[in-house]
Amino acid sequence: MSKYITTPIYYVNGEAHIGHAYTTFIADTMARYERLKGEDTFFLTGTDEHGQKIEESAEKAGKPTQEFADEISATFKNLWDEFGISYDKFIRTTDEDHKKGVQKAFEVMYAKGDIYKDFYEGHYCVSCETFFPETQLIDGEFCPDCGRATSIVKEESYFFKLSNYEDKLLEHYANHPDFIMPRSRANEVVSFVKGGLRDLSVTRTSFSWGVKMPKSIGDDKHVMYVWLDALLNYITALGYGSDEAKMNYWPADIHFVGKDILRFHAIYWPAFLMSLGLELPKHIGAHGWWTRDGEKMSKSKGNVVSPKEVADAYGVENLRYFMLREVPFGQDGDFSQRAFIDRINSELSNDLGNLLNRIIGMSGKYSDFEIDSVDVEKYHAKEITQMNTVLNSLDSFMENLQTHRYLEELWKLFAIGNGVIQEYEPWVKMKNNQKDEALATVAVVANILAKAAVMLHPIMPNTTNIIADALSFEINNASYKELIIDKKLLKLFNIKKVPPLFPRVEEPLMQEAPKAEPETIKEEQNSNNKVKETKKEDDNLIEIGQFFETSLKVGTVVAAEEVPKSKKLLKLQVDLGEESPRQVVAGIKEFYSPNDLMNTQVCVVANLKPTKLMGMISEGMLLAAKDEDGLCLIRPEKPKKAGTPIG
Repeated sequence: MSKYITTPIYYVNGEAHIGHAYTTFIADTMARYERLKGEDTFFLTGTDEHGQKIEESAEKAGKPTQEFADEISATFKNLWDEFGISYDKFIRTTDEDHKKGVQKAFEVMYAKGDIYKDFYEGHYCVSCETFFPETQLIDGEFCPDCGRATSIVKEESYFFKLSNYEDKLLEHYANHPDFIMPRSRANEVVSFVKGGLRDLSVTRTSFSWGVKMPKSIGDDKHVMYVWLDALLNYITALGYGSDEAKMNYWPADIHFVGKDILRFHAIYWPAFLMSLGLELPKHIGAHGWWTRDGEKMSKSKGNVVSPKEVADAYGVENLRYFMLREVPFGQDGDFSQRAFIDRINSELSNDLGNLLNRIIGMSGKYSDFEIDSVDVEKYHAKEITQMNTVLNSLDSFMENLQTHRYLEELWKLFAIGNGVIQEYEPWVKMKNNQKDEALATVAVVANILAKAAVMLHPIMPNTTNIIADALSFEINNASYKELIIDKKLLKLFNIKKVPPLFPRVEEPLMQEAPKAEPETIKEEQNSNNKVKETKKEDDNLIEIGQFFETSLKVGTVVAAEEVPKSKKLLKLQVDLGEESPRQVVAGIKEFYSPNDLMNTQVCVVANLKPTKLMGMISEGMLLAAKDEDGLCLIRPEKPKKAGTPIG
């Protein structure tokens, strides 16, 4: 069975940042996981190099557009190669085969009657490469996605009949509830489509940097609009429009994208595919954005995280682990050096690295580095059962893109391993002439390490290869079948000494991000990009884009209980229209009882990073007002569907 996994193709108007790295890491992890299980897997990444924004950026840089695109594209490819990303193809939209495929797709859609010529006049955002109707603009002028000023554009264009596919798209969403992952992201897409789809402009005449029109159309002044060009990469990479040698991998199993481009992938792309008569991808996985120390990253603040800088300081595999462990897929994540160091020291160094060192030390002392599993089942049946229970749970987490839960569950194996040593004290057994029992304890921990290394391999391939080499086996599909599927134990082997895998980090290895200065912020005022400075310290104004980063939703309280030993906290389960309720721990016990809240509605800040209060995870915050008369929750005037956005 074949698998096809993709990242977006990254836009070449700047170098790779930490968000690009996250998308690529999770896609690479999924590809490695499928290969480990023996699946024939094709993994695609690449760069998007056409459009007005690239043309303008090249002009500002004083370089020919192709040269500019070549240089930026190379920075992505070189970085992924340096990071050991296991892609099967790195596609560029300037590749000739890609251009041929795009032209063929245009011809097919045109012949079907899904593309027609007309004139377009409307508001255009150069940054987003998107037209917006005036009703969607902020203050009738600013882009609803990025907050920048739009400009009025009037030009001849070819249009794709997107409106024809409204009902078909809604039917597909209804019949395939896991088409958009996580499911919580599907609501915004469905709402957008139900609001009515307008036909989509798919060509431009005001710039020339793009895929030319097919000669059969006979209209040289047009170039393809960037989203039609870009989205088709997923099939042109497989040979669509040229040799079609790898089209057997289609449909894609999953397209990984950032939430900011979900609409294009979940609406435009499926409609294009329906027009072409091709199957739709099985899943679209939309992840959140990354902040730094709780603040949005920006060049002006000087707090943009360079993945290369982090990898050079801490190691790329430590970075992979941190990013995939730190944040639930779909939610926004925060890059904090302190949190990063804590995970390296506590989870990687203490839990994993130290366990390997203890096994090497004990086997060297007790059996001249020889380890034999012959008595493991005799003395450690309980631990084998515990280990297998954890291993059996892992696949579902990966299938649902829950890498944070996958790693959280996987780490239970190291807890079992360390617990075995503490409980059975092999050094005491050796003193009491119970050598067989002592060596069985060492061997069961070695087996736990081996099986954990196999399952950690997609996330940390180089590190786990070192562990496997120390335990005298190789991680591949054969060892996966033997150790994980068939639940066999390691054969007699000699363990090798290895240097410490995760040296402790005592202080930050990178310069901390500068603290935000509350002095001035810049706002775009009009389409001429006039800039006005506003004193933030005077009135604490924020940009409209900052406001839209906050996700406010209506939720229904489906369960509520007091938190023992707390005078202020209640533990709530709040339905936000997601697959399962969110747990929210709120300091409102002095003003509300659990019975007051059951089946009532509240307003929730839904994209806060989860935090712990009295040892309990809280996944959001309730909106409330408090004055001298007490506290009251902010509630909708009339009942609303759980998950309804507020804004």
